[in-house]
Amino acid sequence: MKLISTRLLEEVDELDMFENIIETAAVQSNPFSPKYAHDFRFSFKSDGYVYFLFSRKLDSHNHKNFTFISRMCEEDYHYYSYTELQLNCSANNEFSKVLAAFVGPAGEALAQSLSQSSQFGPISAHDEVLFATFSDEGDNSAMCMYPLKFINNQIYKVIEACYNQEGLINNQLAVYSPYSNSNSKPEELCSGKKGMEKCGAEHLPSPLASTAEFALMAEPSWKHVGQLTAVAVGVEMGHAVAFLGTLDGEVLKLHLSARPEVYGQPLSGASRHKVNKNLLFDSSLQHLYITTETKITKVPVQTCHLMADCHSCVQMKDPYCGWCVLEGRCSRKQDCSRSAETNAWLWSPDGKCVEIAAFEPPNISCKKTKQVHIKVPSLPRLRDGDQLHCVFNSLRSDAVVLKYDPTVVVCSLPDPGKVPPTPEQQDFVSVPVKVLLNQTIEVTSGEYHFYNCAATVWKNPNTPCISCVTSQWGCQWNTRDHTCSDKDESLEGHIVKPSQLGNCPQFESPDPLLIPVGYKMPIVFQGRNLENYEGKSFTIGTELMDHEENVVKMENSKFRFDGYQFAYDEQQEVNISFHIKVQDRNTKIDSTLTVTLYSCSVGREDCSLCKHADDKYNCEWCKETPSKNSNEEMKCVFKEICKSPKLAQCPEPTITDIIPRFGPLNGSIAVTIKGSNMGIKKEDVKKITVAGVNCKHLEDRYSVSTSVVCEIGPKRTPPSDLPPELTERGPVTIEVEGNRSATSTMNFTYRDPDPTFIDPMAGPAAGGTIITITGKDLDTATKGDVSVSIGGIACDVLSFGTNITCKTGSYSAAAAFPVSMTVSVKYGGNTIKNLPKPFIYTDNPKITSYTPNTSFVCGGRKIVVTGTGFNLTQSASMKVLLNTNDDSTEEFKSDCKRVNNSVLECHSPSVSSHLVKTQLHLDNVKEDLLFKYYPDPTFEFQTFKDLTATSLIIVTGQGFSKAISVSEATASIQDVPCNIKLLQDDKLILEAPSSPPTPKSKSQSAEAADDMLDLEVQFGNGKWTVGKVQFTRKENIPLAIIIPAVIVPMLVFIVISIYCYRRKSQQAEREYEKVKHQLENLEVVIPPNVH
Repeated sequence: MKLISTRLLEEVDELDMFENIIETAAVQSNPFSPKYAHDFRFSFKSDGYVYFLFSRKLDSHNHKNFTFISRMCEEDYHYYSYTELQLNCSANNEFSKVLAAFVGPAGEALAQSLSQSSQFGPISAHDEVLFATFSDEGDNSAMCMYPLKFINNQIYKVIEACYNQEGLINNQLAVYSPYSNSNSKPEELCSGKKGMEKCGAEHLPSPLASTAEFALMAEPSWKHVGQLTAVAVGVEMGHAVAFLGTLDGEVLKLHLSARPEVYGQPLSGASRHKVNKNLLFDSSLQHLYITTETKITKVPVQTCHLMADCHSCVQMKDPYCGWCVLEGRCSRKQDCSRSAETNAWLWSPDGKCVEIAAFEPPNISCKKTKQVHIKVPSLPRLRDGDQLHCVFNSLRSDAVVLKYDPTVVVCSLPDPGKVPPTPEQQDFVSVPVKVLLNQTIEVTSGEYHFYNCAATVWKNPNTPCISCVTSQWGCQWNTRDHTCSDKDESLEGHIVKPSQLGNCPQFESPDPLLIPVGYKMPIVFQGRNLENYEGKSFTIGTELMDHEENVVKMENSKFRFDGYQFAYDEQQEVNISFHIKVQDRNTKIDSTLTVTLYSCSVGREDCSLCKHADDKYNCEWCKETPSKNSNEEMKCVFKEICKSPKLAQCPEPTITDIIPRFGPLNGSIAVTIKGSNMGIKKEDVKKITVAGVNCKHLEDRYSVSTSVVCEIGPKRTPPSDLPPELTERGPVTIEVEGNRSATSTMNFTYRDPDPTFIDPMAGPAAGGTIITITGKDLDTATKGDVSVSIGGIACDVLSFGTNITCKTGSYSAAAAFPVSMTVSVKYGGNTIKNLPKPFIYTDNPKITSYTPNTSFVCGGRKIVVTGTGFNLTQSASMKVLLNTNDDSTEEFKSDCKRVNNSVLECHSPSVSSHLVKTQLHLDNVKEDLLFKYYPDPTFEFQTFKDLTATSLIIVTGQGFSKAISVSEATASIQDVPCNIKLLQDDKLILEAPSSPPTPKSKSQSAEAADDMLDLEVQFGNGKWTVGKVQFTRKENIPLAIIIPAVIVPMLVFIVISIYCYRRKSQQAEREYEKVKHQLENLEVVIPPNVH
């Protein structure tokens, strides 16, 4: 077998086509083919050299593939100049196996980017670059770029090292001979070469290859999940665009900018088969030929014309496209007739359209009209024949460009009567505006605001004047007729000018600012600028008042409101704003009167809580009415409401609950005492005992009146003359300020918890196993007091009660599994209980394979996972994240079913995007899956008529076979299954049921036209109605016709049969009589004695 050969491509003399015309031993790999396993992927010639790109192994013991490019002179018929150079894609050569390649010019933008990256050196736009895709040991891939002149420079260094430096560069071995059959050392191979022959006039015993240390390295310009099986690169507008074929039959479009990114929808060859490594441009470079195993598809490199407006055009970020402003279409630059003019063609990746920067005036009253100047900085220069128009809503007007500033368009605004009405709760209306060229071409668009001063008062009805003069529109307030209008310099006296809110008639500065619920508190406030309202009376009100009250005028511009008895119990405080009206005109004068309404009773249910209220509220705990009835309910109220004597101190405390009711013998747990009147501040708590044992008050956890927390000590040691149970159980007592105390009616009990058993007793080292601990008195203390550990590794407590459950942590120490660890349950700070049997950490479950590895986004595809160690897995699930970050918040999940120790059955989750990261979770073990989601298939809705039983039905569409097989897909007609015969990417062949289905209901049957039935297809969770079917009708013959039609012929047949039978019988009887008569005559003729 020859590594490289030269063959004929036509018959010459006596030589046949494809015959080897050169015999040379320079590059023979006969003994080495199995050893190196060459995989040639690409070849090309440039500047007198022929290049081959391939991957191979370094030797039979190394299974990893490495990529090499070999070069030889085009006229070197004996291959003496053959030299190999290793190419690395990434610093650690993560992507080591070449898949496909393409050679082409860099283009200006990519050349500049590569030159600035410092990977190689200066590169010009016309320099050829080797674009190659590589794969890692899995299914990930990347694209790397190698300027051809730097490949040649590196090969030159390797050859020069052999000829002049005995194979060394910087005293390090740079070359070796991979195909040498001898054990020659590099210095022996390279010795004696004084002059370096470019193309092999003097040859080496065996071809050379660079060592790994002198490989040419390039960093990946782009990485991809999945294999990139093909690449072709075009240059448009000086920008390189890579077309990358995938294993799934798609071609991705990658703009090779400083930060390469995929743009637009992938090109497709309408097949799920992988794209072959040959991606070819046509001669015009406007189309691409996509080749797969089954077909060749010709697709355009761009679809600019499909974008109808500038924004959709530039959102594509397609280097081939741009917006042709003066023609109003998305096109290539060469197809835009005036693209050479400034701003006439806007390149798509720049993401910019012609925009309106400003209007002058920026807005106008809806009651006025004038000309508006529209500033458009990127407006292309217009020619004499071009005509501009402005369109406001649907109203068109002529427009011109200023001669002294060609970026300003001037047009007339619509008349006030044609401006749309102002929407509710707004003080302006936005009107869309377009600038049109030559009647139909939209150059740019925006919105113009028509304001309405009269509508500004809607923002705050309680302050109409202030809202008017502080609006952004520069409105003025008329105090005489109480209206807001456009600014008018000709009006004076009763006009409040824009921004002069201090001149507005208004009421302000209420006193007091705190108003209690249930008490009629007078409010005094100030009036300002009320000259126009002399002699007028005012009323005051708010939403919480069911009627308005009169306002009394006092001296020095002061006013008084006698107050209102508010009823409010939703929260402790609420701010209320008062409005003030002119009594005879029912018009509001500006009021900034805002006070705080508060309730003493809300959230203050006992005496201590009431007394703890801030002094500013003046709350008292008392009976609302003086009475000798001690059972009358007491509550917290405003002091002026309380008519009974003030209490010197609060009633005795009460204890309503103890949490927990049980504690360990050694104590050291927190006990929470719930109740009321247990002090106003933490210092009020003087002493606490629990079952006769002093309990340390934890002051930082004190809640006024209602909750006291303390830490108990160990159980008392009983005197010898007392039974132990008397010291193990007892009430809780608390003493507070004022020699007040309380004793609980419930008891606290000391006891000794005894955990005895765990289930399960083993789990994987990664943790995540939920174990259940059983025993006696485990519900001692609270969940917060209990902790579980396994050999010092925390086990997170999930539930606490008669049993305890916890989730194991991970075991990270280096050890041979299985590992036995003691399980300990700790109660509080001083009680530790070890279980008699250990928990065993085992090897983590391992996943060896999973199939299939694709799904539609609708999910529901059955995934079979094989591996080991599944018997200890409690929770198995398939999770999908919407991006590749582990902290992604949006995830989709489906649970898996364990079949046995080595098999799991999962169903792919439904997701919202096909750009996802998929994981398999086995308790705490997370395994990233090379799993791909495809968009759901699309079906062409069809109608199938005149079907008979077992007729073939062909359903057409796209993307059927990307993530489903024929055995997984189902189809039905009105819930009756169809047999699926064939599933291809664009068609589904079904066999109709053997008996025609019927409509689901009589009503449906009546409504269905000609008995049309639904044809449904289901792929996993996705279910689609893909068409309507109609079966051939069998004519229904009435029973009255069927019965006579069958019975009458039968009767006729029977009558005829009887007639024939009787006739035959009579004929036979006559024959019999005739024969009998003849015999009798014969006896008479013959005498009796004759024998």
